[in-house]
Amino acid sequence: MDETTSQPAAMRPAALGFLVWALARIIGLTLRIRFEHYEHIAEATRDGKGAILVTWHGRTFLPANVFRNKKYWALISLSRDGEIQNRIFQHFGYQTIRGSTGRGGVRGVLQLAKKLKQGGVVAFTPDGPRGPSHKVQEGTIFLAQRCGCPVIPIGSSARFRKLLPTWDHYLIPAPFTRCAFVVGEPIPVPSELDEEGKQRITEQIEEAMNAVETRAEELVRSL
Repeated sequence: MDETTSQPAAMRPAALGFLVWALARIIGLTLRIRFEHYEHIAEATRDGKGAILVTWHGRTFLPANVFRNKKYWALISLSRDGEIQNRIFQHFGYQTIRGSTGRGGVRGVLQLAKKLKQGGVVAFTPDGPRGPSHKVQEGTIFLAQRCGCPVIPIGSSARFRKLLPTWDHYLIPAPFTRCAFVVGEPIPVPSELDEEGKQRITEQIEEAMNAVETRAEELVRSL
């Protein structure tokens, strides 16, 4: 491939990433967000401690806006779509590492563990990048065990929104709508777990994530 054909291809993720980020920020600036238990994050990260913030893949719109410019770390897929997502999250002020929480994503998870041990905060989607939706993948537990940091579930919703026809039913809030952002109790993950223990903690995290999402849905219906 010559230079004239490679340049447009290289520019496409950058252009699309900027466009999506710009639209997301414009909508984000109009939203009225009600927070619940946001203090859990400050408590977990007191004294420079690291933490793992998790939200389902289809609910990243609000967290991306809320956590912008905090220099949190994000795990972004190595896929072609992941390159666009990488640009979007960098515009939001995240530091990014490429990889996944599923099979084959060990390198990315190990890099995140290093950042967490240094006191960094990591935000990622444990059911990404391709699902199944609302199912925590094995890398999440491995990461929490490796770094000794708690897992903090994040749930969000919007009163008026568009749910895309994608595997994760991605939620895009309508401009000026009321939203809810719910932070769950930090979940400690023991460093030593047998297979049964890993299954139990995985189910506990899934239940906690579903609970905060349900709470967010309840809140927006009452706003």
